[in-house]
Amino acid sequence: ATATTLLAAGIHYASVFFSHQAAEQALKAATLEHLHRLPGGHNLIALANELQAPLEMMDAAAELNPEFTLTRSPETVDGVPARLYDAEIAQRRLASARRLIAWARSLR
Repeated sequence: ATATTLLAAGIHYASVFFSHQAAEQALKAATLEHLHRLPGGHNLIALANELQAPLEMMDAAAELNPEFTLTRSPETVDGVPARLYDAEIAQRRLASARRLIAWARSLR
């Protein structure tokens, strides 16, 4: 909901960040439920891999994975992170997050 609201408000970098966060929490919840442990970190690829995600989900995780850092750290992008993002990018990242969330929920 936060990523969608921020996208609608035109705050694209924050929408992308919260898309990553939502996907991360969904994958961590699935890991807790199925593997009975709470993983640390923010690496969506590692989280999806632990859950033996299919290739399509691994691709979605790979697309979102760098955004945890890129959206917040000027030193990683040599400038203002917000300038990296537009509505199209934010929509694509939100779609990837939604796919990961739906897949993680389907594991129940």
